[in-house]
Amino acid sequence: MTARLILQIAALLGALGVGIGAFGAHGLRKMLEETGRFDTFETAVRYQFYHTLALLAVGILLAMRPDIRGLSLTAWLFLGGILLFSGSLYTLCFTGIIKMGAVAPIGGLLLIAGWLRLLWAARQL
Repeated sequence: MTARLILQIAALLGALGVGIGAFGAHGLRKMLEETGRFDTFETAVRYQFYHTLALLAVGILLAMRPDIRGLSLTAWLFLGGILLFSGSLYTLCFTGIIKMGAVAPIGGLLLIAGWLRLLWAARQL
């Protein structure tokens, strides 16, 4: 994955995070509270933002230091983690499919792997 693509994906995920977060806090708050899913929704948005910022940092680092090996894999791990962790929680909130909650830990493991891969890549600085 190129630095440009990573930065574009981070920008898109950031914009989506703002939109999804605002829509949930204002337009869907009542429904989310009635179903007891408001906290789950907030967790999904929060983790999307944290890891979008991490993805942004990886893209900037790759643009500045293309010689550092493993940054592309780091980006893939963060992206997969965001999609599986936050995506499964969003799906759970909006569909009530409880089995989607079982996907979140896989996404969490990908996020952890992304941080560990970033740690490894930072050794090359």
